[in-house]
Amino acid sequence: MPVLQGRTREQLRVSIGYNLGAIQMITAATGGSTTTFLTDNLWGGADELNGSWWLGTDSPNDGIKSRVVDSSVTTNRTTLTLYPAVSSTNSSDTAELWKSEYDPAKIHEFINQAIAESTGKVFDPVEDITLFADGDQTRFEIPSGISMIRQLQYRSLVENKNIDLAETAWTAGTNVTVSLDSKIKKQGLNSNKLVLAVGVSTGAVVAYKNITAIDLSRYTHVEFWARASKATAADELMLLLDNTSGATSPIELLGFPALSADTWTFCRVALAKADEDTAISSVGIENNVDIGAATVWIDGIRAVDNNTTVWKTLPRHLWSVDKVPTSHILLSDTARARMGYTLMKIVGGDKPALLSADATATEVPDDWVISRATELAFSATSGGRGSDPDDKRQQVALWGRRAEQSRSRFPFLQDVRTVT
Repeated sequence: MPVLQGRTREQLRVSIGYNLGAIQMITAATGGSTTTFLTDNLWGGADELNGSWWLGTDSPNDGIKSRVVDSSVTTNRTTLTLYPAVSSTNSSDTAELWKSEYDPAKIHEFINQAIAESTGKVFDPVEDITLFADGDQTRFEIPSGISMIRQLQYRSLVENKNIDLAETAWTAGTNVTVSLDSKIKKQGLNSNKLVLAVGVSTGAVVAYKNITAIDLSRYTHVEFWARASKATAADELMLLLDNTSGATSPIELLGFPALSADTWTFCRVALAKADEDTAISSVGIENNVDIGAATVWIDGIRAVDNNTTVWKTLPRHLWSVDKVPTSHILLSDTARARMGYTLMKIVGGDKPALLSADATATEVPDDWVISRATELAFSATSGGRGSDPDDKRQQVALWGRRAEQSRSRFPFLQDVRTVT
């Protein structure tokens, strides 16, 4: 669901502080020290602010909390004495001053408690296109960061151009053997199998294929399949596109994603210099980092124009989610036949993230977080039946009703399948 506003933790905290009547925003009128903050924004006499919480809101004290252990007033200027010490305060520094019963750290906890209570009712929207259907595979591990699936879609149309489908053997580089592999493949009859011996130089072209010059300037991405006999990190191998023979002076150096050992990975990389890719005549692989002795497979290299993509939704009865032992999407025979060889898209959502820094924004509607956290803060300080002179229990009831009103506006999640 779309988040309304998406305020940061700092903005949420300030709103909650105003609801509680517990916060004042202050600015330094002049330079202080590591233990003093001088401001003209406060009223009252000496010692009235003792015990308050001071929270810096700009450099070098952004997010630094201290306690007011003494306060004095001289000619309407208040001097706050802080403990523990902070970085030396300067003129125009800003801070929040909180009443003693409302520790800002507790406000942060109430914010996260409100977010946690919304889990399963509100999801952060996610779209994922890392999975690829080949017409044969029935089980797909669901990528991390997805907790709910609303739709499973497949790419029914996209403008594309084959670069090389790996049906004929590439030319091997030094200390490399190349052959066709008709058993370990992802598309067509063969893949190219590249056996790297120890001694392949860093930055060397492992193998290449000269092709009839093609214009890729209208395309946005290159897609291909890659596999390795050992795990590799992102960008250790590079796909090269060159307008000269042998891929020795490539225009495009496109990093492979991380590869798991003995597992085909669908790779989709944006072209960096599409306007220069008007006459690509060779494709190759570079050993960008020495991966040592290994076998690498490559298959199905083509360019696509992402702007022309047409998606279709797969009917819900043709797929399911299996949560044991890990979460997977299962495709029926009919689904595999309908989708064929194509890119998949998961339309769903993730659990809302808890906030751990002032700059992070909520993925839950602001009004719910503010109302619920305000209710929790009043409740934590309301006291017993005979010790509630500020009628905080009435405020608990008021903000509880507002929180429930906010909760009632959560969207009704229909036809979704939970993953975790």
